[in-house]
Amino acid sequence: MTKPYRRRRGRLTYVAATAMVALALGGCTRGRLHRPARVPTTAPATAAPAPVAPIASSGLPGVVNIDVRLPGARAAGTGMVLTSGGEILTNNHVIEGSTSITVTIVTTGASYSATVVGADVVDDIAVLQLSGASGLATANLSSPTNLAVGDAVTGVGNAGGTGGTPSASPGVVTALDQTITTQAEGSAAGETLHGLIETNADIQAGDSGGPLFDANDQVVGIDTAAEEGGYTTAGYAIPIASALSIAQQIENGQASANVVIGNPAFLGVQVSSSTGGRYRYSQAAGSGALISGVVSGTPAANAGLVAGDTITAIDGTSITDPSDLTSALAGHTPGQQITVTWVNGSGAAQSTAVTLATGPAL
Repeated sequence: MTKPYRRRRGRLTYVAATAMVALALGGCTRGRLHRPARVPTTAPATAAPAPVAPIASSGLPGVVNIDVRLPGARAAGTGMVLTSGGEILTNNHVIEGSTSITVTIVTTGASYSATVVGADVVDDIAVLQLSGASGLATANLSSPTNLAVGDAVTGVGNAGGTGGTPSASPGVVTALDQTITTQAEGSAAGETLHGLIETNADIQAGDSGGPLFDANDQVVGIDTAAEEGGYTTAGYAIPIASALSIAQQIENGQASANVVIGNPAFLGVQVSSSTGGRYRYSQAAGSGALISGVVSGTPAANAGLVAGDTITAIDGTSITDPSDLTSALAGHTPGQQITVTWVNGSGAAQSTAVTLATGPAL
């Protein structure tokens, strides 16, 4: 049985789930531990990350710091250079919801604006393209077949979102081929990730999208998740071979149920993972994706959806929780029409056709 893990993410006020299901309202950021390693830069995290040792930037070819701008907020993460022309590999959750992205090359300090080539919203991988970049040093990527429990590894990234020279956290591989289920939190639904490398390296907020190095300084994984609490540290990385396979699909423009090429379709609701608090499911709804906020001027707002409504179906497919809504909208493109069915706070069922808009990054 899989256990819930909290993936370190760094902002609360703007969340974009798969196919732009979720958008939160407000302008203040604070640290949040759900998706790993993306931290706010406009307000301090609720708890500062434990100190880790800085490493020489000269020894980090192809490592980049990523800064994203969100409506009313900013956040930061890490990435790796795939091509000399400026393709960047990172986690999808690092750039989700972004309205602009800036990438800084660690070894040179040069900064570039970036656009989203595409993202796998289920497997948490994204590819960016830097504007005007050329001649970049690429990351030392490996596809080891002999990685074993006990092997030395080092997690590297923009810990704390402070920028500059990345920090490093050494450890060992503690398990392979791990499956974890992240804990649903606020407007972000939980999800299950498979085939992960587990390590006791202290993966921290800001490290997401960064390299997990082996003892030969080759990248064997992409820092993605971390377990919080208890007496042991458990960090998780997507094996680099898996990440590169997805990146190749994105680079080839092969959209699928999981992979979105370019900017995604956009509904414009913030969904809640809890039935408690100010808004509760109506007795008529029973289950579904509870709306805790709707962005003005979006398809959802134009359709009459409001906070307190519960989405129960998309195109006739039942929605029982926020993750179902994420799945139902995955793979849709801007301009497509869907039928949204919901129950309002008074228990009345409603349904209408909605044309999805073009949204920010997933």
